[in-house]
Amino acid sequence: MSAAVSSLPSESKQTLRLQWRRRRREALPPVETLLQRRALAQVPLLLGAQGWLGISWPLAGEADLRCLAAVLPGRLALPAIVDDHLVYRRWSPTTALAKDACGIPAPVEDMALAAEAMALLLVPALAIDQHGIRLGSGGGWYDRLRAAPAWRAVPALAVLPAACVVEALPIDPWDVPFDGWLDERGCHWIRPAAVHR
Repeated sequence: MSAAVSSLPSESKQTLRLQWRRRRREALPPVETLLQRRALAQVPLLLGAQGWLGISWPLAGEADLRCLAAVLPGRLALPAIVDDHLVYRRWSPTTALAKDACGIPAPVEDMALAAEAMALLLVPALAIDQHGIRLGSGGGWYDRLRAAPAWRAVPALAVLPAACVVEALPIDPWDVPFDGWLDERGCHWIRPAAVHR
């Protein structure tokens, strides 16, 4: 993949997802502990004294960043799919969880956090390119969330092994580029991010 493609048929995107899901599944286990260490060392420095950190409940093949609860107690949030849109809710290791509309564990509490309350989003990815285009699982939840200007203003990093970072990925009109990525080598910013909100 040496050049971005403006529009690919959905079956081509599905093929890419299968390819990168397999690659991530192979690449993550040997580096996940190091990726977690990088997150523990670098992410708290990005947040400043206020603001919530959005992580995700780890699905098969995704890096588990719940370890950040040890260094950022009372500052983490998990996504939940509610009424056909993604929201973030406060989370700690003792928070009651239930499966959301996508069947993923999510906090039960009803109150969603506003974009202005968030300091940083860490979002799982199958792949990301040098322009911040992320290949996700295909639901489009993060693109729809980040299409809103208030959410686009929240710095967002994709989370994945370095083996899943590529030169270019196909671009769809609704893709909202990420500000960079977090891998086992640390945080990589494509564009300056407004951290310490």
